[in-house]
Amino acid sequence: MVDHGEAGPVRCNRCKAYMCPYMQFIEGGRRFQCGFCSCVTEVPPQYFQHLDHTGKRVDCYDRPELSLGTYEFLATVDYCKNNKVPEPPAFIFLIDVSYNAVKSGMVNIVCNELKSLLDLLPRENPEMDSVVRVGFVTYNKVLHFYNVKSTLAQPQMLVVSDVSDMFVPLLDGFLVNVNESRQVIESLLEQIPEMFADTRETETVFGPVIQAGLEALKAADCAGKLFVFHTSLPIAEAPGKLKNREDKKLIGTDKEKTQFQPQVGFYNNLAKECVAQGCCVDLFLFPNQYVDVATLGVVPVSTGGSVYKYTYFQAQTDQERFLKDLRRDVQKQVGFDAVMRVRTSTGIRATDFFGSFFMNNTTDVELAGLDCDKAITVEFKHDDKLSEETGALMQCAVLYTSCSGQRRLRVHNMAVNCCSQLADLYRNCETDTIINYFAKYAFRGVANNPTKAVRDTLVNQCAQILACYRKNCASPSSAGQLILPECMKLLPVYLNCVMKSDVLLPGADVSLDDRAYLRQLIGCMDVADTHVFFYPRLLPVMKLESGSLPVALRDSEERLSKGGIYLMETGLHLFLWVGASVQQELLLNIFGTPSFSQIDPNMISLPVLDNPFSQRLREIIDSFRAQRSRYMKLMVVKQEDRTELIFKHFLVEDKSASGGASYVDFLCHMHKEIRQLLS
Repeated sequence: MVDHGEAGPVRCNRCKAYMCPYMQFIEGGRRFQCGFCSCVTEVPPQYFQHLDHTGKRVDCYDRPELSLGTYEFLATVDYCKNNKVPEPPAFIFLIDVSYNAVKSGMVNIVCNELKSLLDLLPRENPEMDSVVRVGFVTYNKVLHFYNVKSTLAQPQMLVVSDVSDMFVPLLDGFLVNVNESRQVIESLLEQIPEMFADTRETETVFGPVIQAGLEALKAADCAGKLFVFHTSLPIAEAPGKLKNREDKKLIGTDKEKTQFQPQVGFYNNLAKECVAQGCCVDLFLFPNQYVDVATLGVVPVSTGGSVYKYTYFQAQTDQERFLKDLRRDVQKQVGFDAVMRVRTSTGIRATDFFGSFFMNNTTDVELAGLDCDKAITVEFKHDDKLSEETGALMQCAVLYTSCSGQRRLRVHNMAVNCCSQLADLYRNCETDTIINYFAKYAFRGVANNPTKAVRDTLVNQCAQILACYRKNCASPSSAGQLILPECMKLLPVYLNCVMKSDVLLPGADVSLDDRAYLRQLIGCMDVADTHVFFYPRLLPVMKLESGSLPVALRDSEERLSKGGIYLMETGLHLFLWVGASVQQELLLNIFGTPSFSQIDPNMISLPVLDNPFSQRLREIIDSFRAQRSRYMKLMVVKQEDRTELIFKHFLVEDKSASGGASYVDFLCHMHKEIRQLLS
């Protein structure tokens, strides 16, 4: 953290890049030349320092901004909205209390959990209390606001039934400090499940719910986050009302793309208002049928929020996954009201961005909320001369409000080498990163193009990359040979996985909501997450050693043996596949029973047994879960059991039920495409 006092960060006069290791000090340290645009700027008197005999400032290694790739500046009031210091942020919990929500147990679980969770709101100093304030709303087709002011003996409910013109019926007592209002809040969380226990109201609204949270943040003049717990398609009469439009007959036709587009324009406009206020929305969905994730997800995706989906939610089997997700979501470090800008040296420029955010112009990426579970993929275009001597520079600056209400600038700097030989380029390729980009590019494309056209474009782009290598870098050989660059040997495997994913090639059992959900999820994944999502990790767990993982196997049915047990991780699911003729001793060690037929396929966690094997296997599962931002539920799959179909879907090297090619077939297809391009 760098604090330059009232003067604020030192920047280039012309391109406004922030002080970083690429600035060259000249004239004895009185001026500096920008590494990005070469403009020369005066050094402010309070920042002046002498240079040593090599031309470096003598304080170079004492200053993070002159010696590190990443650092933060404390921002001055000029960097704040309306030039005033921000208020501390608020978290508002909005709970659906319609019939489905109460019956599934969701309302009860949420209210119970919030009692303890409110002590774990994000804070920067673990010794101090969090400054985040909280508020509570319940809703079905009307909204109930709660006054939880600390001076009240009991919480008060205020009902707003005119949902077409949303307003917050109270100012004082809606957003409160948890410690001051603890007793009133606990009393409220006890009462909510009781109040709605016998409800018969099945209809819900959704648009007004977000409007309510947004209006509350506006009234308090602060940024914040809405946690919305929602169950069904909002069909009640209200702004943002939706109808069921799922139509399996559209799959594979030119009209399929409309199913990925929002049904109404209302939510795009609402998202824009949310971003302007710094209101981030996280949506927890508990659907039993179609809820139109493509439309309900518009506001979360545009505000830097998340969508969590628990289809056919059942308290006893899904409670753990939901609560682990909720706890992480409430506790994690977050920033608000953020703007990101990427600057580059001459020769390249940022032209496209993928992720959960909003853009009003071509340069500013606006994020109402910012957290550690989202990545942004940036595409650069080579648009001017580059030189091998100077390379290329990038600076990513993010201006945001911390969860303690402090305005800051986080700066990332990166210098990359440039080469003039194609062979050098292919030698340094990052296949996993290319796949991350291709997947996001393709998944974004399905809202505007038929899925077949999107798949064809992917094959074509991949073929061009590989044909270009073959033509310009490979030693001459017969056309019958497939020659791939060392770094890209796996590009066809992974590309095939993207091509036959549920978004681009759905099986008969995949719902439109599942596809829309995955499409939104992949949009903000980092490289490690897309890697394991498209090509799951498959480990044989017959022999386990402490300290190291078994060597992973290829995702194909022919790698599984009847006498084996295998653990598969996809980043969203965990499977333990058990062969029909596994040794009794192994079954005893893991399941506590020697018989294959006695293993309960419905178990969601392995029994805690006192043997080294059981301990190590559970350790591995815990370590996998710790690496992912969403809790992975464990599914035990017995060979020949009906659940095996779900597991086989993730054996991505085999032919898929939806008609996706096996890896071998796809490789032949790729080879043909490359040959065609070369001839």
